[in-house]
Formats: sequence, C-alpha cells, structure tokens
Amino acid sequence: MPWPKIEPKTFSSIRELNGICQRTMEEHYELYKGYCGKVNEIQTRLDGVDRASANQIFSDLRALRVDLSFAIGGVKNHDIYFAHLGGKGGAPTARLTDMIKRDFPSYDAWLADFKASGLAARGWVWLAFDHDFSTLTTVVGDAQNTFPLWNATPILALDVYEHAYWIDYGRARAKYIEAFFNNLDWAVVDQNLERALAMHAVHK
Repeated sequence: MPWPKIEPKTFSSIRELNGICQRTMEEHYELYKGYCGKVNEIQTRLDGVDRASANQIFSDLRALRVDLSFAIGGVKNHDIYFAHLGGKGGAPTARLTDMIKRDFPSYDAWLADFKASGLAARGWVWLAFDHDFSTLTTVVGDAQNTFPLWNATPILALDVYEHAYWIDYGRARAKYIEAFFNNLDWAVVDQNLERALAMHAVHK
C-alpha cells in the first residue's frame, strides 16, 4: 500500500536563526520540498512498473524502490530537523537529561561524542530510542536512506550534508554544529522522546 501524497510541512524555523542565515534555511527547505515531490513521482511510477522483469542486478522496480527509500528518508529526516530548530539552545529538559545520563557516561560525554559524530558522518547524526534495548543511542548515517537502526525512533536529527551549512561556514562544519545546538528547541526533542516512549510502552 503506497504512502498518501506527501505535502511539504511548514516550519517556523525557516527564517534567519542564530548563526544560520535565512538563505540557508530557505534553500534547505526547497531541497526538502524536492524530496516530497520525488516521493509522489516515484509512487506514481511504481503503479505501472514492470514487475515481471524484477531482478537484483538492475530493474526498474529495484531502482524505484531504492530511490523511494532515499526520497522518503529525505522527507522524514528533515521533518525532525526543521521541527526542532528555532529554539534557544541551552540545556535539555530534566527528563531527557536524566535519560542521557542513564544511557551514556554523562551528559557532557554524550554531547562531545554526538558533536564528534557530526564531524565523522557524511549525512546525518541521530539520537534515537532503541525499543529492543530500551536505551538512547547515537547513530551516524551516510545517506538519507541509511536509517538509525531497526526498531528505533530518532528523537534528534542533525543534518551534516554541506547544504546545511556551506553558505554560513564553508568547510567549518564544527562551527555549524555549535550553531545547530544554539538553535535547538529541546522541548520539541522532549516531545519526540515522549512519542517514542509511548510507542515503546505499547509494543513491550
């Protein structure tokens, strides 16, 4: 069963932020809109694809399915990213801080590792709740369709593709990562955590 037609969401963060200019955010948002459009285009093409010729080396079905995973990853990753930007940074909520301290050596150790992971990743870094192990975990991904983990819910998403920061910082990705955290709305991250925990309670 295909997804319903994807419509780009609106986000209050598509404006000038602290250390991230309005042009960056607007150009980034246009990229997100492109992912939404490609999901719809691929779904339409899947309706009429030749399934009799499907094979693992090359076939239209294989190409469309792989590209759909990339496009829908681009939609979902950016949904998280834009939704929790536009805040004032600072410290996480008490609940999230306690969970980070529970699952990592300390909050500072997690933050240092997450920022370093942002330098190591080619595309994304997520903080996710793993439903199998009941723990928070940090994971890197090199593409839109490299998802954090099976049966894990991302609650924080850092885009480290160059388009997220090149206009503002050039190659200085570390400065962009600092700006990202200075604009993070931790209340939204906490809401993401709340949804993840609710899902966990249902499926335990």
